[in-house]
Amino acid sequence: MMIRNLIRGIITLLFGALGFFLVFLFLRLNLLQSLGWNLSPVWTYATMIILFAIFGFLVAPITIRSFLTLMRWMDSRLTRVPTHDLMSGAVGGIIGLIISSLFSSSFVSIPFFGPLLAVLLSIFLGYLGLTIGMKRKEDVLGLFNFLPRFRDRGDKAEKADKQREGKSEQLQSIEGMHYKILDTSVIIDGRIADIVKTGFLEGILLIPSFVLEELRHIADSSDLLKRNRGRRGLDILNQISKETAIKVHIHEQDFDDINEVDSKLVRLGQVLKSPLLTNDYNLNKVAELQGVMVLNINELANALKPIVLPGEEMLVQVMKEGKEPGQGVAYLDDGTMIVVDMGRRYMGQNITVLVTSVLQTAAGRMIFAKPKSSLEKKPMGLRPTDEVNAIG
Repeated sequence: MMIRNLIRGIITLLFGALGFFLVFLFLRLNLLQSLGWNLSPVWTYATMIILFAIFGFLVAPITIRSFLTLMRWMDSRLTRVPTHDLMSGAVGGIIGLIISSLFSSSFVSIPFFGPLLAVLLSIFLGYLGLTIGMKRKEDVLGLFNFLPRFRDRGDKAEKADKQREGKSEQLQSIEGMHYKILDTSVIIDGRIADIVKTGFLEGILLIPSFVLEELRHIADSSDLLKRNRGRRGLDILNQISKETAIKVHIHEQDFDDINEVDSKLVRLGQVLKSPLLTNDYNLNKVAELQGVMVLNINELANALKPIVLPGEEMLVQVMKEGKEPGQGVAYLDDGTMIVVDMGRRYMGQNITVLVTSVLQTAAGRMIFAKPKSSLEKKPMGLRPTDEVNAIG
């Protein structure tokens, strides 16, 4: 605050000095008398100095803010400019200022407008030299190749700039690729490794650092089941990164203002505009509500299950009793449940059944069937109450 007040005072004095200079110039050119100004020179000087000083005092805060904004803008631009561009631009600007100083002496003798023209010429030629120097940097720096140390520094700077440009191009190419953000549940599930091996997934599998941290906490848990699940997830990640052709990247960005991992995943999906790869039902719904695309492993598994139509024959093994009297339960290889009416008597046997109906639920697909041998005695199909009770 003290420095700002000091700078404000300096600006006020500068504006007062400007008022003094203008009065001196106007009196010398007799401009005030031609305008009907009748005050004495002393009052004229005092009035103009006070008015300009007040004006400078009022505009000083705006001037300070504008100057600081300009300095920040210049600093941000200069940090991105390669070293050899700065060197060649500085050499070109110095040459332009030297040339302008040779011509400025002829403009100074012109009354009133001479100094202004000299300043404008210096600005123009200095900027022109800066621009030409940056565009013709190889030629400008080539003039100093006879100096060994300068040549070595130029080569090092050029190599560093090329490496920086290569890294930026590589980063742009990576940003242009498609990310698939993995959550903790889909890593622990393990099926993602088999899906990756099939080659149906493209792009880059992105693993956030906070997901890895959660996996590490689960792997270090005192609970045996959680510890095994966490270690399995870490093994799955190692398997994907080593045995598959797809790229796996660790993303270090974190969101300190969010505590829950699921909320961080949704935020990361919004920032990167990339889909989440998960099998978590709740995360699926929350992400969809917030406009983040979700690739659900469970939905993929349900979509890949074979389609069974009523009237088809199937060979199944009745594994256990159903909930209703006389019912038996069998399973397909993918885990789909088959409720066999009057199948209890065939427990432990392989029988041929005929599909009567198929019911799709949130948990998956359920198939209702009857033993083919019983169709000759009773009409095919389950009663509606049997289907409802079997689901319940």
